[in-house]
Amino acid sequence: MGGIRALKKIQLGKEDVAPGTAAAATVIWRGLGSLADNREVTFPDETVGILGGTDRSIVAKIAAAISFDNVNATFEQLPYVLSAGIVNTVTGVADGDSDGYVYTYTIPTSSQPTVKTYTIEGGDDQQAEEMEYAFVESFKLTGRGGEGLILSANWLGRQVTNTTFTSLSLAAVEDILFGNCTLSIDAEGGTFGTTHVSSTLLEVDLDFKTGLTPIWTANHLYFDTAQNTGPEIMLTMTYLHNSSAVTEKTNWRNETVRKVQLAWSGSDLTVGTGGSTYTTKMLIVNLPGKYEKFEALTDQDGNDIVKCTLRSRYNVSDATAGAIICVNKLSSLT
Repeated sequence: MGGIRALKKIQLGKEDVAPGTAAAATVIWRGLGSLADNREVTFPDETVGILGGTDRSIVAKIAAAISFDNVNATFEQLPYVLSAGIVNTVTGVADGDSDGYVYTYTIPTSSQPTVKTYTIEGGDDQQAEEMEYAFVESFKLTGRGGEGLILSANWLGRQVTNTTFTSLSLAAVEDILFGNCTLSIDAEGGTFGTTHVSSTLLEVDLDFKTGLTPIWTANHLYFDTAQNTGPEIMLTMTYLHNSSAVTEKTNWRNETVRKVQLAWSGSDLTVGTGGSTYTTKMLIVNLPGKYEKFEALTDQDGNDIVKCTLRSRYNVSDATAGAIICVNKLSSLT
């Protein structure tokens, strides 16, 4: 009997002993994807008097990967991707007198960050496999009106080996909805989230290349470690062509620094009399940068729209490269 799609799954376990030391899975990923064994089999070129060559082969490089395919992002599971791609934050900070916990992922600047590596299990009812030393090479967040916020992520790991699934129960999650987003754009020297821009944002695409790069040394056939050579962050937004869009186009022409905040709210937190910073679950993306491009006007249902791209980089004056903040009700990632 062969395996079936309905019984495929992906599970993650934090590698708390050391990166590359396989860990048992602790959570089922609420999404899609399949492990890929990327070992490289080569056949040496030789002239030995045999037409078509011999079956001599070598495997000099072992690697693995998995793509978390497009799925609705959730307040509870997005931090797994952020902790494996930006910085090792797997424990939330209690938010005042509430049941909320804050996970902050500050974009690195002056030193290489440590990320949390994972062991990822994948497969179906026929065979489970696992990949250790898994980290996020890149991820995307995409949203448009009338839809959920969509997450995809590309993970790299050392190798794929057969295993058996750890028995786990599904965790409850809450989807992040694009329509619950508040866009704010402030000037250099201002505070993220101060100046709201309403009735303007139609679509958003955040493309985040983490900068994490595997390094193959003489120690193994798989990579020995991974280093951060610097992130590349591009934010593409589509605006309704209104006065706010015209203002931002002028800022592009003037090479003016913009401090963009995208803030998605979720269900209410329980807040006591002592108060808290947040009253709902939140996903907050704070990015400083400059517009790189404004495209020609197009239309959507007869309404003029304009697409623009902001390149996010460290702002010297405000000494920030931005951050991604997630607020949920989990005290830590399991």
